[in-house]
Amino acid sequence: MKRIAVDLAKSVYQVAESVRSGQVVQRKRLNREAFRRYIQEQAESVEWVMEACGTAHYWGRLAQSLGPQVRLIHARYVRPYRRRNKTDCNDCDAMLEAARCRDIYPVPVKSHEQQLL
Repeated sequence: MKRIAVDLAKSVYQVAESVRSGQVVQRKRLNREAFRRYIQEQAESVEWVMEACGTAHYWGRLAQSLGPQVRLIHARYVRPYRRRNKTDCNDCDAMLEAARCRDIYPVPVKSHEQQLL
């Protein structure tokens, strides 16, 4: 199964794709509209991994509407896996590593109504 880690930001999104554990196959930097198209183009079984934040729930709902599995990981669990300085690329690598650990429970994706509260 392909695993895609996404570091969300305001305007630029860093994406890292991993097919086998520990190996990043492809990296991309996408703007908001390109990222929306990128999610819709993923036809095969994909596991999306994102750091839990307000926008992660929005993107998680969008990805779940197309069928793939979404894992939101709390930032405090991603931080120990980050090597070197905090960059978008290093954050994606850390998310991929944290997603491999089965002891880390993901944050459930909130519905639109839950997020409004």
